[in-house]
Amino acid sequence: MEEEFRALLKRVRTELVSPAEFQAYERLLALVRTDSRAARDALAEVLVARERPLWAREIAAFALGTQGDRRAFETLVLLLNYREPVRCATAARALARLRDPRTARAAAALATNPLRTAYALHPVRLLGELRAPESVPALVATLERLLAARDHCWPVARACVEGLGALGDRRAEPVLVAAREHDRLRIAAAEALTRLRRAGHRPR
Repeated sequence: MEEEFRALLKRVRTELVSPAEFQAYERLLALVRTDSRAARDALAEVLVARERPLWAREIAAFALGTQGDRRAFETLVLLLNYREPVRCATAARALARLRDPRTARAAAALATNPLRTAYALHPVRLLGELRAPESVPALVATLERLLAARDHCWPVARACVEGLGALGDRRAEPVLVAAREHDRLRIAAAEALTRLRRAGHRPR
């Protein structure tokens, strides 16, 4: 996670505009670099303190989440559903590392929400990575909806196809066969079906 954290810090620095913000940024980094319970408690306070900038909460949540501290969960889920894809991606990586049992349910709710389709790419990818009981039903439902919609939202549909192929669950076969009929999904769906049939996995 070191590379991802460095990328996060580099991005955040471009958002800082005043000496006070740079000072707050350095103080926050000092907490992150301090491996102690007191430092983690201080980072957790950043998540709930009033008038804290988003970048500060993002750094604190990522640091805590990658350390397995579940106090980061709510903030990371908020960021997973954020309008900026780069923040969604960062939150997804931290949530995958956090291993909170609530994560799959939250990702499934975001992925299947028809009003949030434009922001569903990273929740969908996270479901494939988590391999949770919620993953296959949520990905199947999302892909079925996108195939039937006027706006198919191809990046999200493709992510569903790829996730279902990686999961290798035969419950996904009908929707993958349907996805194969769409030009933009044909290759990915064919590859997913091949992986699924090789896996030969059936749900318990």
